[in-house]
Amino acid sequence: MSAQPHIAPRAAPLLSVVIPVFNEESCLPALFARLYPALDLLKRPYECIFVDDGSTDCSVALLRQMFQRRPRETRLVILRGNFGQHVAIRAGFERVRGEFIVTMDADLQNPPEEIAKLLACFREGYDYVGTIRQQRRDKWWRRRSSALMNALRERISGIRMTDQGCMLRGYSRTIVDAINQSREISTFVPALGSLYALHPTEIPIRHEERDSGVSKYSLYRLIRLNFDLMTGFSLAPLQLFSLAGIAIALLSLLFVVFLAVRRLLVGPEAQGVFTLFALVFLLIGIVLFGIGLLGEYVGRIYLQVRDRPRYLVDAVVEEDRGDAP
Repeated sequence: MSAQPHIAPRAAPLLSVVIPVFNEESCLPALFARLYPALDLLKRPYECIFVDDGSTDCSVALLRQMFQRRPRETRLVILRGNFGQHVAIRAGFERVRGEFIVTMDADLQNPPEEIAKLLACFREGYDYVGTIRQQRRDKWWRRRSSALMNALRERISGIRMTDQGCMLRGYSRTIVDAINQSREISTFVPALGSLYALHPTEIPIRHEERDSGVSKYSLYRLIRLNFDLMTGFSLAPLQLFSLAGIAIALLSLLFVVFLAVRRLLVGPEAQGVFTLFALVFLLIGIVLFGIGLLGEYVGRIYLQVRDRPRYLVDAVVEEDRGDAP
């Protein structure tokens, strides 16, 4: 019986590119046509990890075809459902082999040719590379809402990201390992990277219009994402609400004293009824907002104590590299 040929373990890639995919069949062919040539020009070993986040179109079929064409550089992680963009990124992080990890979207708004800039920063000693989109091609309301959300988030959480909406970012392996060790259920990956970084930097990059398709982030989802980010990284909203409650209570006490003195001096009167109604409605609105804010924090605790898996993997498609134990 002839002996099986020995397969030498392949050297780990220097660069890992993690790309979450959700219903991007119209964008993937153009992405493949630009991504792999751009990475080939770097002349460094690399891998592309595509994480399908429960696509219902032909995205998985296109990803499998790409794996057949470039099995050495392509790995697929197919999730069993739609768990969200950042959960998909973390699923990719838990399987990367590279020393420097880059995340990007599949819609080509982040040009793959810009990855070389991030890799250059990594060689200079930075462990986290954020990016700032130049001459953004988004709609005006998205640019304006992003600027407002960035300012509010930085003021409340203390996490500085000039352009939190740009997913083309670079992480050292140390940062990714720290993110993988985090047991939080709901997390914003770029914020964790910024939080754990010792030598962060930000660089400008080009921004392009979507090659095709539509954005998966509506205005509502952007607001929800930022609300989740602020409550997930800071207690400031609760503390501010407590201070507001104290201030309103003091003002209400003063108003009660004013009404009591007025009744003694002027006598009974009905003119202040509508003023009281307005104050009551205002206080009810503030109380309801406070209950919702408190519920957000309680909800995060509820999700955490259930200790359910963040995601479920349906399949992992990759080449046998000969380095399995």
